[in-house]
Amino acid sequence: MPKIPQDLIDRLKREVSLVRLAEARGITLTHKGKDVIGRCPFHRDKTPSLVIDPEKNLWHCFGACSVKGGDVITWIQRERSVSFRHAVEILKNDLPAALEPAPRPPVKKATVPILAPAVNLAASDLALLAQVAAYYHKKLRESEAALAYLTKRGIVSAEMIAHFQLGFSDRTLGLTLPQTSRQSGAAIRKQLTEIGILNPDTGHELYRGMITIPTFNEHGQVVGLYGRRILEKTHSGHSKHRNLAGPLRGLINRAAFTASDELILCEGPFDALTFWAAGYRNVTTCFGVQGFTDEHRVALQTHKTKRVLIAYDRDPAGDRAAETLALELAAMGIETYRILFPHGMDANEYACKVTPAPKSLGLVIRKALWLGKGQAPEFEPGALAPLGPAPEPAPPTAAATSAELPGQLLLFAAGQPTPAPTVEPAPSAPAALSASKEPPAPSTPDKASPLASPVPPAPVCAPT
Repeated sequence: MPKIPQDLIDRLKREVSLVRLAEARGITLTHKGKDVIGRCPFHRDKTPSLVIDPEKNLWHCFGACSVKGGDVITWIQRERSVSFRHAVEILKNDLPAALEPAPRPPVKKATVPILAPAVNLAASDLALLAQVAAYYHKKLRESEAALAYLTKRGIVSAEMIAHFQLGFSDRTLGLTLPQTSRQSGAAIRKQLTEIGILNPDTGHELYRGMITIPTFNEHGQVVGLYGRRILEKTHSGHSKHRNLAGPLRGLINRAAFTASDELILCEGPFDALTFWAAGYRNVTTCFGVQGFTDEHRVALQTHKTKRVLIAYDRDPAGDRAAETLALELAAMGIETYRILFPHGMDANEYACKVTPAPKSLGLVIRKALWLGKGQAPEFEPGALAPLGPAPEPAPPTAAATSAELPGQLLLFAAGQPTPAPTVEPAPSAPAALSASKEPPAPSTPDKASPLASPVPPAPVCAPT
């Protein structure tokens, strides 16, 4: 589980005044040397036994209190009967609420959420799923660990995060919900369980610790959620990937079908993000080699796609699936090519190892293997039109200044519109993938080369 950034914890302890917290509770404070004293709010205190050191921002009770002291986080934990993580969220996101007087005497267990609800407690299933995706989208922008993972994969940019509505589950969704002891809490948690967000046995978030990518139907509604765990070492039985239970629904980057009459089709979502971040915007993804669905078929036919470049992983399963899919697409009247990465690699690993990604991916596009029968048709490929500004060369960070507390901890800079590179037709080649050659190492193109992409190079990354 991703840790709370230590610098955030240190800032809260340093910048949220204990004196202000105490005064907001109606505690009368008087100066005694360098300290201030008052009656402790955590037990029946007839004589002042609460001591606050304003300089160190620490408190201590010298009376009959069962808790002897601490900092602003332990104060909120004690006062609100919440966990450490919950207390941090209260101080970080809703400082005005933290300054409001708490019920007195302190409750044994908080059943009403102090944080603003992340979802509408009366929402329909479809609306609820969209609200969860939006909450995760907000939390990604605050997570140093999640942004660092995207940077490591070479696919971080503000534009991409917004376009795909990437998110991150940091285990705080449940902190905003009423407890199951309340009728409203039991109802919303049951609903979240039924749509596949909460674990039916533990009540924990199933996507916790995962980058999330919503999928959309033809009406633009969120109907699915893909998750990829950012920690490589996981507990036994914890999968790195997750989709909502039941049939796969929705597509990623539906705009790709209208951007061009040729489409790059990847095996996994992070491979599609890799192409998109490098400037190749008419890309979408299946959900594994068995994840080509009826929605893909309908979208290809509806938008009259002429050509599909299959960018599945270069392994036996990916090769077999590509050949099978090519036969189906050919029967639909769609020209099909196979993008060949070095054996054992996928798009993201290749783009990370052979940089800059726009050029290396452009190379394997140009060398794509014809999977149809007979001679490969001659064609003039259209521009891989970008759907928006090119990705920024510098990744965003989750660092924030003191003035940004409380509230959003991360701001993103907008990129500038940039045309995307074009592809050239693949040469004729045998259909058998086993007879194909490895793609050569990319060379520096001349000025007239369609690989001279104006997209900024992707950051150096480590594939996973």
